[in-house]
Amino acid sequence: MFTAAYPASFLPEENGKGFHVRLQDLPEALTGGTDLTGTFAQAADCLAEAIAGRIVRGDRIPAPSKLRRGQYPVSVPLYLAPKLALYLAVLESGMRNTELAKRLGVSETVVRRMLDPKHNTKPEKIQASLAALGKRIVFRFEDAA
Repeated sequence: MFTAAYPASFLPEENGKGFHVRLQDLPEALTGGTDLTGTFAQAADCLAEAIAGRIVRGDRIPAPSKLRRGQYPVSVPLYLAPKLALYLAVLESGMRNTELAKRLGVSETVVRRMLDPKHNTKPEKIQASLAALGKRIVFRFEDAA
């Protein structure tokens, strides 16, 4: 099971005003903010952009490492999580887009759009694609504290 939350280090700025954030599993993901709430939002946006960039380039997406003391989990935004799941399932299966399209009875362009982080895809299409790959998404919610 893949949990879409990455550990982040929130480090105080040298001047004591604000934080900078590092996501150790994605070295390109660096951001910051002036207060903790705003910095969490910036970290989620930064994480989304780093993952979206890797999807577009066809790069490997590392599994989140274990949360260490002093780190906070930053979740992949909900709009991107299903596309990330599909991308990982396609990579894991080794299936080409054309084969997945054939199984779904759609064009290869449709599959490319489903994998495009910027394209708005109906969740049912991603769910059907995951099922064709022998996968499913399981949503869970928990207390925020």
